[in-house]
Amino acid sequence: MNFPAKIAEKLPVLGARFSHPSSNRELPKLRFLNSRHRIRGLVLGLSTAMEASDLKRCGLGLDNRITRAVLPATEGYVDEAIQAIKQGKVIAVPTDTLYGFACDACSAEAVHRIYEIKGRKQTSPLAICVGDVKDIERFAVTDHLPNDLLDSLLPGPVTVVLTRGESSILEKSLNPGLDSIGVRVPDSEFIRVIARGSGSALALTSANLSGQPSSVCIKDFENLWEHCEYVYDGGLLPSGRAGSTVVDVTKLGKYKILRPGSAMEETVAILHSHSLQEDKQ
Repeated sequence: MNFPAKIAEKLPVLGARFSHPSSNRELPKLRFLNSRHRIRGLVLGLSTAMEASDLKRCGLGLDNRITRAVLPATEGYVDEAIQAIKQGKVIAVPTDTLYGFACDACSAEAVHRIYEIKGRKQTSPLAICVGDVKDIERFAVTDHLPNDLLDSLLPGPVTVVLTRGESSILEKSLNPGLDSIGVRVPDSEFIRVIARGSGSALALTSANLSGQPSSVCIKDFENLWEHCEYVYDGGLLPSGRAGSTVVDVTKLGKYKILRPGSAMEETVAILHSHSLQEDKQ
């Protein structure tokens, strides 16, 4: 694969060696040329709550097989991600919950590509990610919601399900047959900068094969790297595999939890504080 010169000079190369803490073996260590100050530790973001198997698998970093450009999820690599999105490519990025596949939500070809990568049925809906709460109204109906509700929920590990509305600029092939859309504003500046720079919304779904466990480090979906233009490494994500809390607020004054996720208690408390009642139908 031929990379642009700007990327090629930043690509991982085998450098110094280090000893794995549990043995005397020496393993190859990755470093980034001209970006030494941006290198993240191989166990960046480790959580004591993670299972030992996760720490062992994810903490070893990458091996010698680089099938696509694997780059740090840092500010210095945002431009390449934005360009890839604008070109209709799929990238893999960390969020505040899980690693996800992202593409331009207004590109039918790119959306179809994500379904192909995951082996997912086209009838299974995708969420979208926007850079800021104020952007949501471009893609979904929000005028029925209490003031400040969205600002109280987001950014954060919550997917808010809203009605798309006639004025939505989303690609019609995204979630065909559904008049609603799940919207995310992750508490993760890297993906939000990408969304802002793309000038669109990002179609976003977990970086895994459909039906398989979600990914908390890039090693979890290594078999899918080759299908992404870039894979951005943010280390081992500490939130576990629960994913975002999904809440439907399409009905006036009502909410319905569709998936408990990682922030259910906090989400319900915010909904109640804004006088929304649970829809038990």
